Amino acid sequence: MVKQKHVCVIGAGISGLAAGKAFAGRGHKVTIIERSGDLGGVWDAARSYPDVQTQSPKELYRYTDRAMPDAYPEWPTGPQVHAYLRDYARSHGLDGAMRFDTKVEGMKRRADGRPGWTLPLRSTDGATGHEDFDFVAVCTGQFNEPQTLPLAGEDGFKAQGGQILHSSQYGDPTLAKGRKVVVLGGSKSATDIAVNAVKSGAREVTIVMREPVWRIPYFIGGLVNFKRILYIRAQEEMFPGWGIGPMARLAHVVAKPFVWANWRGLESLLKAQLKLKQCKMVPKERIEDGVNCSVPIATPGFYPMVADGRIKAVFGTFDHYEGDSIVMSGGERVGADVAVLAIGYKLGVPFLPEAYRQKLVDADGQYRLYRLIANPDLPELGFVGFNSSFCTVLCADLAANWLVRYADGQLANQPTAQAMRDNIEMMLHFKRVERPAAGVYGGLCVAPYHYRHFDELMADIGTKASRRNPLVEKFTPPDADAYARFLATAPAYRAVA
Repeated sequence: MVKQKHVCVIGAGISGLAAGKAFAGRGHKVTIIERSGDLGGVWDAARSYPDVQTQSPKELYRYTDRAMPDAYPEWPTGPQVHAYLRDYARSHGLDGAMRFDTKVEGMKRRADGRPGWTLPLRSTDGATGHEDFDFVAVCTGQFNEPQTLPLAGEDGFKAQGGQILHSSQYGDPTLAKGRKVVVLGGSKSATDIAVNAVKSGAREVTIVMREPVWRIPYFIGGLVNFKRILYIRAQEEMFPGWGIGPMARLAHVVAKPFVWANWRGLESLLKAQLKLKQCKMVPKERIEDGVNCSVPIATPGFYPMVADGRIKAVFGTFDHYEGDSIVMSGGERVGADVAVLAIGYKLGVPFLPEAYRQKLVDADGQYRLYRLIANPDLPELGFVGFNSSFCTVLCADLAANWLVRYADGQLANQPTAQAMRDNIEMMLHFKRVERPAAGVYGGLCVAPYHYRHFDELMADIGTKASRRNPLVEKFTPPDADAYARFLATAPAYRAVA
């Protein structure tokens, strides 16, 4: 018999809903703490910019037990994703478990000596209190606290009527109309906003990025959905993984010329399709060396707008503000009325005390998480949504299913603390030495190893994650419905009381 726990889920975004459903579904009492006034995380309307849509097709951007509506397009819009999440929470009875406008201000071990944590909480109306929980699931993810970029001359720029805002604050496209808009960043949000500014009637639009990066169009060659090339086991197996033996390494050496030709062919296709030479945006890095969670989808219309001058591309970064202009790191001055900082978010768990944070994050920013979910030196604590990928919802769902079993001691392969530490060290070596591209975002990225990550989670849970037809398994993207079936065949779960 498993004892019922009072579980605190911090965050009501994609991963928070997955964790809430997983723990509640196993009979635990769940409280979901959300600092904003609505669920959805990055899909909350208050944080979404105009024209935002998923980077992943809807059949990959979903929970195992709930497909997106048939009426949705293949790449759903922000409001559609938010409606899907709201419906998911309602259908699983999570509405009553949510506490909005409440911030977690810290964490400490329970003073009564029982396993778990005490969380100091503060609501937006100023009310404070402390609550005890038997287990805490941190579901704040990697897109929580907007990154800032304080620079000299900001006050003078604003005094002349200039605006500086983070990309998450670009909610009203009318602010671009008739104005000079400068966007800093190379992510999809940066190119999305630049394109939106052009469509909204901006006087001038400039995008500033450190260097050109490879971007993947929704349809490669205008014909093949990118999911059928980049989301399949066959492509994933071109990358040497972690912990492989001598024979597997030899196989990669033998296949190296064919793998090289595959990537050069893809680069040539992208150069031609996106007119990268005409735009003077051919990346210096080989495409395979940068495949991770930072590879953005090409915003429709972005490259044509760069090619015909509607968007001016500058390589470098902001150095300082000067009057009504922004001076770049290369010395170029760009007139601006609106500066949009599409520079991402601060990675971290700010409410975790420093002593515990040191157990979680190494000095170089790499996270010490087994399966990107748990740390043996942080008991009664787990992380959902820290296994970032191209299919974020599926990753969070499987992580939540793994975590509830881990918390209840119900994994078929329940790891010892030492086994977890050894695995963490092996993975850190892989990310630091063997494939540095895997170390982005603190190492919290499973791309391009989606299947490898899912296989490990399913093996721990006690079920095999492989479809019967080997060709289907090798050459098609992950199937959320299939993972629902895999989970259904996992070993029986002892009752919670």
